[in-house]
Amino acid sequence: MSLWNVAPITHSSEVIVPGDTIPAVFWNAAKMRGPKIWMRQKHLGIWRSWTWNQTAQAVREIAAGLIALGLAKGECASILGNTCVEWVWADLAILSAAGVSNGIYPTDAPVQVQYLCEDSRTRILFVEDDEQLDKVLGVRDQIASLSKIIVMNMAGLKKLDDPGVLSLDTLRRLGSTYLVQHPTAVEERTQSCKPDDLAILVYTSGTTGKSKGAMHLHRGLVYTIRGYNSLIQQTEADERMCFLPLCHIAERIGGEYYALYSGAKLNFVENPETVPENVREIAPTVFVAVPRVWEKFYSGVMIALKESGTVQQLAYRWAIGVGTRIANLVLANKPVSPMLKLQFHLASVLILNNVRKLIGIHRSRILLSGAAPISSELIRWYLALGIPMVEVWGMTETCGASSGADPSRIKPGSIGPAAPFNEMKLDPATGEILVRGTNVFAGYLNLPEKTAEALDAEGWLHTGDVGVVDSEGYYTITDRMKDIIITAGGKNITPSELENDLKFSPYITDAVVIGDKRPYLVVLIMIDLENVEKFAQDRDVPFSNYASLTRAPEIQNLIQGELDRVNQKFARVEQIKKFFLLENQLTAEDEELTPTMKLKRKLVEKKYAAQVDAMYR
Repeated sequence: MSLWNVAPITHSSEVIVPGDTIPAVFWNAAKMRGPKIWMRQKHLGIWRSWTWNQTAQAVREIAAGLIALGLAKGECASILGNTCVEWVWADLAILSAAGVSNGIYPTDAPVQVQYLCEDSRTRILFVEDDEQLDKVLGVRDQIASLSKIIVMNMAGLKKLDDPGVLSLDTLRRLGSTYLVQHPTAVEERTQSCKPDDLAILVYTSGTTGKSKGAMHLHRGLVYTIRGYNSLIQQTEADERMCFLPLCHIAERIGGEYYALYSGAKLNFVENPETVPENVREIAPTVFVAVPRVWEKFYSGVMIALKESGTVQQLAYRWAIGVGTRIANLVLANKPVSPMLKLQFHLASVLILNNVRKLIGIHRSRILLSGAAPISSELIRWYLALGIPMVEVWGMTETCGASSGADPSRIKPGSIGPAAPFNEMKLDPATGEILVRGTNVFAGYLNLPEKTAEALDAEGWLHTGDVGVVDSEGYYTITDRMKDIIITAGGKNITPSELENDLKFSPYITDAVVIGDKRPYLVVLIMIDLENVEKFAQDRDVPFSNYASLTRAPEIQNLIQGELDRVNQKFARVEQIKKFFLLENQLTAEDEELTPTMKLKRKLVEKKYAAQVDAMYR
């Protein structure tokens, strides 16, 4: 697709699939599209397809099984596993049984799984495999509401004999049997589901350290997926790649539910490690990913280029140069000459088509980046390849994307104007971005005070992001009001919880966790001199001054042990990979410390930027 031929998105109010709840939309869509393929998944090297009819049968049996197990309307069932077809089945079945569906990250530690299940009062928990089952079994006795665990993949569990654990196949058989006696049970439950009923919980990090369950009603979900067609148009002809966690708002709404509404095919990768290979096979036409994925694709091209010959390198530089000149003209809203178009066509045939195929975006008509800020230069690079990349912005609380530019009018570095389905404005006093619309969440589960902090009396959501807006209504985020970290992979992390656990150590006085827009977390640590000094003396560790103490291998190992202890409590994506011990003994007179001897976050991060950068090399 040529960059200069991108047509503006037309805003249509046409309803593609009727229904005022997610299960109603699903069953209407299945009836409309029956034998057409909706989902594909690769397993052991082979792609398998599921039609709408096959999906409907699986969802109906699972929903009936849940009803047979006693899941009542409004009760919560959770799903713990990687993104796969069975995850979607379970989600739609829970909703079809008029239950509340909650997703849990597969990387979450047992203590986190316990908290999320307790907070949501989970009755039934779907787990992916034996690994996830082990997590749950270790904390099952502490989850009073939990009655049954459903295992989606029973490999390695053939000899399991536990009355509280069922396989997904067993649940489907139970549902099939139940439907013989109660043939309209699922339809009756689906019809009992109302627009203002709670549909899903999406847990997001909070400033107090504990995750907060954002509540989304059916009305808001249906409203949002219909609104997405005015922001990211797609049809039954589109191919989507489903690989981000389905418990994350981006894949749940922008992937599963929007594809449910629009009819786009969902292609599930084999596993998270096979994304680079699978994307080339799938060749999605609409591709949504987080900045870390786009960065990896770019890095792969650069590495391949370094390994190529001189002629190939020169040819690439010429081709990307042509693409860059066109991208700059398009971004400036200026015409592209016929001669430059001809050069780009030649550059595409000789070079750029191969680059796009190497990544797997050769059929893509639009690329979307969200969940974390992305480099403007990276956006320009993809534009130079001839494919528009749009940065969308939103939050768990806004049901995903709330803003995004029209692909025909992109401004790198900007999150675009407000989406047609919601309002945005700046708080005149603070510059904070506020959002209002039916897509905005109903509040935090069990946390009325936190809900009141987030939503004001007029329904405006206080996002915590500070920004500016230009004359065309394009917003740019300039700062974050809170210290929540968003990694390059799009994971929201509250540093205070990690820092407080580190400071619980007798050897650590203070810590500053860093990782915003970075691929992983690192930490700057101030040791407790008295305790660390004693530790060294007791073990005959040689040191001459404070700096040499922090550099001693034994002290480095000591702090690594404390870090390992804390990391065990957190999911892999939330764990700290590297640390640096401040080598100067700080006092109240030093600028890095407050009068109460606490490290100043922003000042420390800036002053020790070289040491921080070294931890990412």
